[in-house]
Amino acid sequence: MQFKHPEILYFLFLLAIPILVHLFQLRRFQKEYFTNVRFLKELSMQTRKSSTIKKWLLLAVRLLLLTCLIISFAQPFFKAKDDDNKGNEMVILLDNSFSMQAKGSKGELLKRAVQDILENTPEDQQFSLITNTNAWWDTDVKSIQKDLQNIKYSDIPFRPDFLLTKAYSKNPDTGKDVVIITDAVNLDSKDLSKLNTTTPAYFIIPEAENTANIAIDSVYISQVMDNFYEIKVNMEAYGDIKNDVPIALYNGKDLTAKTIIKFDTPKKSGTFTIPKKDFHGYVSINDNSLDYDNNYYFSISKPEKSNVIAIGDAAKNNFLSRIYTEDDFNFTSAELRTLDYNILEKQDAIILNEIKDIPQALITTLKTFYAKGGNVVIIPASDSSLQNLNSLMAIFGGSQFKSLNSNERQITKIAFSHPLYATVFEKKVVNFQYPKVNTGFTLNGNALSVLSYDDQTPFLASISNKLGNVYIFTAPINKTNSNFQNSPLIVPTFNNMAQNNGKTGISALTIGENKSLLLDALLSKDEVLTVKNETSDFIPMQQLLNNKVKLSFGDYPDEAGNYAVYKSNQILKNISFNHARTESNLALQNKALADNFTKADSVATVYNDIKSERTANELWKWFIIGTLIFLLVELFIQKFIK
Repeated sequence: MQFKHPEILYFLFLLAIPILVHLFQLRRFQKEYFTNVRFLKELSMQTRKSSTIKKWLLLAVRLLLLTCLIISFAQPFFKAKDDDNKGNEMVILLDNSFSMQAKGSKGELLKRAVQDILENTPEDQQFSLITNTNAWWDTDVKSIQKDLQNIKYSDIPFRPDFLLTKAYSKNPDTGKDVVIITDAVNLDSKDLSKLNTTTPAYFIIPEAENTANIAIDSVYISQVMDNFYEIKVNMEAYGDIKNDVPIALYNGKDLTAKTIIKFDTPKKSGTFTIPKKDFHGYVSINDNSLDYDNNYYFSISKPEKSNVIAIGDAAKNNFLSRIYTEDDFNFTSAELRTLDYNILEKQDAIILNEIKDIPQALITTLKTFYAKGGNVVIIPASDSSLQNLNSLMAIFGGSQFKSLNSNERQITKIAFSHPLYATVFEKKVVNFQYPKVNTGFTLNGNALSVLSYDDQTPFLASISNKLGNVYIFTAPINKTNSNFQNSPLIVPTFNNMAQNNGKTGISALTIGENKSLLLDALLSKDEVLTVKNETSDFIPMQQLLNNKVKLSFGDYPDEAGNYAVYKSNQILKNISFNHARTESNLALQNKALADNFTKADSVATVYNDIKSERTANELWKWFIIGTLIFLLVELFIQKFIK
């Protein structure tokens, strides 16, 4: 037991007063004997004995009464159970990731959590509130009421450890009471490593009533016809989807097409046919679950011809002229001795077709060309020197050619998921007529295999710097050495290797992946490009590369949608952005991680628990009650004991 005012206990010396008074009142009786008064003597003895008992009782009661009164003024108490954390700072970690769009019994999980904070946090309570994207330090509910009511969902994952690090760096010497409000979707044990037994942590885990959800994963051109594109929409269902789901295609705000999808399997695709012209819109579904993954924005620009040059013997370049037709490409065939180096920087793809000795000047030019986003295709000659080939490979990375292999080998493996073949195959091909090679080199290093021999070594490999690509054949593909030119793979392989993503295909970037975009544009010294739509705009990072501009978007924009790249008031290109579908699977909720911490159903429960754990057990009222009881006992003794 402890006392708030222990100095008052000095007044316990006052207990000597009733003792002195009592002793003063104990007078001695002188014995006088009379005859015939035996009965009176016995009565007097009894009265004197009763009076002595009464006085001792009164003394004891008065001492206890005075003791209780003095102790009550000293305010005794028992120390609170969690008294050591009484000075802790309140930190609320609020998950505003897209999975919190799910609907619970009282509405969207995030909005209900915000309402809980606003309604149940005392007005005088100071706290810090940190979300995936924002932080409010040492504030109160009135100060941030509007900010919380307007809080937006984010594609940034909820990482409590990262948010706690920010809180500790802000006030490193202050203890923390941590309140974590999250649906625990995609939460991992490593995300809670900052929480330990010394940190009071409370988990509030709201749950969605319906965990079934459908996400639109991607949109791509599955087939190019003379006047139309066939586009395919890939979707994935999480949970049991019993009803048919309508899917709509919009060009701008205009409804272009609509269809119905039945999810008898988790992954389904929908197909639309649109005119072969500029398209700037989105596909949309409505699944009564998460909203952020119901729209997929994409843009298709009117295709421009890609510029392709093949450097090599004219006879060996003939097969390329049949692939790169005038309708889709500006194709040039050039021999090394007559090559005009000035036209190389204007190309989208450069093909080195069985050049025996590649000059250093060309190697230097190719290095710059690749760095600025160009595609390079290398087809070695059977009599090429390893030293010369590896001098070329050194500018692209760590891959190196090894000695020539004269054994016949079959090309048996296709990397179907490689970007080169992403839109070529609808499904994996099993009964494929595999081409073969008579002689070829071996390639070692970090190049990504696209086509492989039966011994698992690459026939075609690729290297990328996110702007340009290098495609490396390990064997000559002339008809004497290989039948690859007769393979069905030849046309899509070379077609896709020559494509410039900025000139053809679908533009649909994922926010946060920091992919770059190359545009043909000439800018003055202080001129910049701006990305904007009807509601927002931003200036991306940009780098001038002669007649091109490299745009890097980082974590921008904040919201998915259709945008355009502007040079002053001129639109250079329509582009679209979508959020990554990382929060779509609500079944990934990991509530068990909170089992080692205190669970609560609301913010009010948290505050009540903290208050009860840290409120001292005040005892003074019991001593006041004791004082009153002893006062009543004294009155009882005075009245009823003679």
